[in-house]
Amino acid sequence: MPHVVRVLVGVDHRRVLLVSALLGPAFVVLADVLGRLVAPPSEVQVGIVCAVVGAPVLVLVVRRVRGV
Repeated sequence: MPHVVRVLVGVDHRRVLLVSALLGPAFVVLADVLGRLVAPPSEVQVGIVCAVVGAPVLVLVVRRVRGV
C-alpha cells in the first residue's frame, strides 16, 4: 500500500504514513469481502486476494517509477 500511496500523495513520509495507515486496513477489508463473494459457499483467503490484486498494481507502480 505505501507504494500506491506514494504515487497518490507524493514522497512526504508523514502523508504516506497517514494515508497508508488509513488505506491499508480498508484494502484488507475490501479483499476479505471480495474473497467471500468470489466463490460462494466457500471463501478465498484474504492473503490470496491481496496477492492477486496487489502484485499487478505493484508491477505497474514500479514500471511507472522506472519509466519502463
